[in-house]
Amino acid sequence: MKIRLGIPKGSLQDATLQLFAQAGLPIHTSSRSYFASTGDPEIECMLIRAQEMARYVEHGALDAGLTGLDWVVESGLEVVTVSDLIYAKQSREKVRWVLAVPESSSYSKPQDLSGKIIATELVNVTRNYFSSRGVDVRVEFSWGATEVKPPMLADAIVEVTETGSSLRANHLRIMDTVLESNTQIIANKTAWADPAKRRKIENLALMLRGAMEAKDRVGLMLNVRKEDLERVLGVLPALKRPTISTLSDPEWLAVNTVIEESLAWEVIPRLKEANAQGIVEYPLNKVVM
Repeated sequence: MKIRLGIPKGSLQDATLQLFAQAGLPIHTSSRSYFASTGDPEIECMLIRAQEMARYVEHGALDAGLTGLDWVVESGLEVVTVSDLIYAKQSREKVRWVLAVPESSSYSKPQDLSGKIIATELVNVTRNYFSSRGVDVRVEFSWGATEVKPPMLADAIVEVTETGSSLRANHLRIMDTVLESNTQIIANKTAWADPAKRRKIENLALMLRGAMEAKDRVGLMLNVRKEDLERVLGVLPALKRPTISTLSDPEWLAVNTVIEESLAWEVIPRLKEANAQGIVEYPLNKVVM
């Protein structure tokens, strides 16, 4: 049994490969091939543009793949959503497809664009957005560099953004959010109905989510006298409750927990003040919730 898995080629590629490596399944690619290998003999990988992923998954050429919710919605195809993975090209946040117009324009609401030209890669979603508002516009497919098209080549655009910096650099202002999107693992319906393939895909999703949960978190281990335990626990933020175990000396306890890495700078000195000893901070690969 083999799983044919689609890896998004393009803007999501580097972030996806890093996530797989942290999950314990490095993917080895070549600049001269669209096929990639892994250490798992049951997983075959192919690099596919995120825009096309749903098509090949729905048709069965791929058993599963990683792509954006935006491209699944745009395709209108029927695939199984296995898991959300909230990461993008630059961050661990959702991205937004936004309706943007020139800063100097008088447009203030979607209705003001009636009869105007809208440039976008997300054609179907954009048409549905304006249609649901009763606004008649002309939606044109954009092959790229969409931000530079207003006002000469289009009156407005629908474009994806993480921070909005590219839009501001091109003197555009956001009028509205058309769609929020995030990376997803999707599966072919037939493959999902196969118990062996489904188990493999679910395990893959589990490990990838675990790797994501571990990002920006660290583990903390420390020792503390029983009489100081409450003071230490009062300092610690934790996922749920820290693990507490006894040491060979019955008067001492070991405490193990996970915290946000950004908090360690403040937390560790406070733990020392609370009489914690032997404090160890260590990196995490996966946190399975």
